[in-house]
Amino acid sequence: MDNSDLFEEPQIQSDSGSDIRQPLAARMRPRSLEEVVGQEHLLGPGKLLRRTLEADRLMSAIFFGPPGCGKTTLARLIAKSTQSAFAAVNAVTSNVAELRLIIETARRRRKQGRTVLFVDEIHRFNKAQQDVLMPDVEEGVIILLGATTQNPSFSINGPLLSRSLIFELKSHEDKDLQLILERALSDHERGFGKLNISAETGALPHIIQSASGDARRALNALEIGVLSTRPDAAGAYFFSLKVAEESCQRKVVYHDKDGDNHYDTISAYIKSIRGSDPDAALYWLAKMVHAGEDARFIMRRLLILASEDIGNADSKALILAASGLQTLEFVGMPEGQITLAHVTAYLAAAPKSNAAYAGYMSALDDVKNARIQEVPNHLRDKHYSGAERLGRGEGYVYPHDAPGHYVEQSYMPNVKKYYHPSNQGEERIISDRLQKLKTPPVK
Repeated sequence: MDNSDLFEEPQIQSDSGSDIRQPLAARMRPRSLEEVVGQEHLLGPGKLLRRTLEADRLMSAIFFGPPGCGKTTLARLIAKSTQSAFAAVNAVTSNVAELRLIIETARRRRKQGRTVLFVDEIHRFNKAQQDVLMPDVEEGVIILLGATTQNPSFSINGPLLSRSLIFELKSHEDKDLQLILERALSDHERGFGKLNISAETGALPHIIQSASGDARRALNALEIGVLSTRPDAAGAYFFSLKVAEESCQRKVVYHDKDGDNHYDTISAYIKSIRGSDPDAALYWLAKMVHAGEDARFIMRRLLILASEDIGNADSKALILAASGLQTLEFVGMPEGQITLAHVTAYLAAAPKSNAAYAGYMSALDDVKNARIQEVPNHLRDKHYSGAERLGRGEGYVYPHDAPGHYVEQSYMPNVKKYYHPSNQGEERIISDRLQKLKTPPVK
């Protein structure tokens, strides 16, 4: 195998619209940094990535962001703008042998110029593959550009991260997708500019809404719609709203199962319930369920929240959540989403109190950091041989023998208040009762 076959010329090959086999999204890739739409936070005047390129100080970098935001395109354009040799691999199909071959070739041609190694889906590289790259990234033999849909903090090892700049790409805004679609419709070389296409009001906005910031998905929907539409007698194409709806089909919701999108969404969900916003909570729930999140994982978080954030303000909350788990296990999905919605709405609307949890954490802090208190003698167990001789349990008063089933006696040597019941929901009743018990009767 010729080592040079692994590399592309610095110039990105011209995307000619004459090759109908190439998808529209590939043909419409930006050919220069100036054609890139969006990502102003990285490429705008004075921004870090722009300054790095203008100063010709390209360093290894990891680009992460959702699908269709331009990670691969940006890496190719950076190699082109810096006149670097460009080698690309996909972490799913690549292996250590291929990486070593690329690195060795890059080392031999080092005097001729820089080599950019682009690794798509770099989060799929195992530790051994990542370790292979580290020495040569550090020495500058290769400039590593990685692309991933996952937060690198979850999937890239620390030493490689420390040798790379991290750039987060954002989903395209609606105005960006509008511009991208308009370019595709007007471009005579790469797009549909040679065709007489008119779009019905609402057709392009529907594609934009369904794409959810994914430029590739938007262009694919446009291409499907145009190529499946028959021209009229005059050769004109009418891109209708109905065609747009059929081209988009079911909207894909990006939701990784073990990355930051997963944790961000469940975080928003729990915080919405804690903040007593059932509408927001149901939205985040719908997103997770639609994307295929594990329903038991969601219910587990609801069980925790019922105790942590509602507690005694509504004692039925934990009972309902536990019942919801049992129901979910019995009926399964998709019917289980009805129960998830039921429990979510109830917990979000319920009064909130974290007094029990906060009291426990305060007590735990004392257990960890303060002197451990001895159990008072009158509270110690006396149900064993020899306990009476030691005076165990002596002086204990059985509360049920007293009026009101309450008696004033000490239950810890150094008294400290941990539980501060709130005035929310049922906990107000608890607060009033405890206050009355501690208040001496008026004589």
